[in-house]
Order: sequence, then structure tokens, then C-alpha cells
Amino acid sequence: QLRLVESGGGSVQPGGSLRLSCVGSGFPLGYYRIGWFRQAPGKERDGVSCILSDDTYYSDSVKGRFVISRDKAQNTVYLQMNNLKPEDTATYYCAAELPYSGGPLCPGTTGYWGQGTQVTVSS
Repeated sequence: QLRLVESGGGSVQPGGSLRLSCVGSGFPLGYYRIGWFRQAPGKERDGVSCILSDDTYYSDSVKGRFVISRDKAQNTVYLQMNNLKPEDTATYYCAAELPYSGGPLCPGTTGYWGQGTQVTVSS
């Protein structure tokens, strides 16, 4: 069974850090474009960061604060989140989709999605 499982969410104060993990089972994440997305209550889901091979993408709102990385041996993609702000509060999802020539770096809605992990930033 092909699955993505996120973990690492929690509650932190502004300025704190969290590291989210996205573990793949049943397929090798290294061949897929992987993305982290987030959705806050009442808002649309936004792309946060994506990775494919050595290419990465960060949204303007997290650039310089978040770092995406992968561990092929662990079949895991991480999102290191530093200097967290209240506006980072959301449910974070990882997604995986096979790449294709000329296609986008970030996966789309037709890929595999995890169940999400909650991140709350509050004083």
C-alpha cells in the first residue's frame, strides 16, 4: 500500500522551531516530486516548499526560514521550520507525484497525500 505519513507537528511559541517529517511507504520518494502544503482554517491550501532531485521551491512567506531536505535511506522528506510566526499556524500536508518533462516542481492534487500534521504557533 502506498502511503505518506507526516509527523513532527506541535505547538510552539513565536520564534520557535519544528521539523516535520514525511515518510513514504510502498514507493521510493527519491523518484518523486515532493511538496509540503499547508491549510489554515477558512483559507485555501497553499504550497510551502517542494523538492525534486536538487531543485527546491519555497513560497515567499517561508523563504529564509524553512528548509526542505530528503533522506533517501530513510525514504523521508523533512521540512525544518525556523523562526515560526503565528501566521504559520496550519495543518501541514506532504504530497508526492511522479515528475514529467516540462512539468512543475510541486506535486498536484492527483498525487499521493498524507493525512496532515497540525502546527500551532502562539504565545
